[in-house]
Amino acid sequence: MATTKTSSTKASVSRTARGGSGEKRTRRQNAEKGFVASPELSAHLQAVLVDLLELAMQGKQAHWNVVGKNFRDTHRQLDDIIEAAREFSDTVAERMRALHAVPDGRSDTVASSTTLPEYPQGEVDTTETVDLITARLEAVVGTLREVHDGVDEEDPTSADILHAIIEKLEQFAWMVSAENRTPAGR
Repeated sequence: MATTKTSSTKASVSRTARGGSGEKRTRRQNAEKGFVASPELSAHLQAVLVDLLELAMQGKQAHWNVVGKNFRDTHRQLDDIIEAAREFSDTVAERMRALHAVPDGRSDTVASSTTLPEYPQGEVDTTETVDLITARLEAVVGTLREVHDGVDEEDPTSADILHAIIEKLEQFAWMVSAENRTPAGR
């Protein structure tokens, strides 16, 4: 049953949650009484952030330097991947801020902590570009899947964001890799 306590400055309400034994506070509440990410959740989201930032940068490197057959299609497809990676990185960083975590997108941080291998310098043939970008998309998905369960356990809302990113990056990986595939059984 709810009880109300009043004071001269304000009223507060204490309620017993359904199925529980009273008000439960987490140890991670800030002055605004909002959810605060644990160091582990922050680290998981930071790992995703740096890989997405690196994917956008490597996508741009590929975009500028791809040459060969199907250049225009590959060039344009890279634009789609870059745009999505940038939007996803912004979503993750803003989610971190909403949870009172501090995202670190500095170039030194990204370079030292990404799981993506270094992208080759100079012109790269479209066929090799397709394979390189597919590998990088799959690397980011690997990071997302690696941290997913820990994120979901602490914050299902952040896990929902990861789900949407996984879905889109896996779709990109399938579409990009199809450029170099031959029909099965041939």
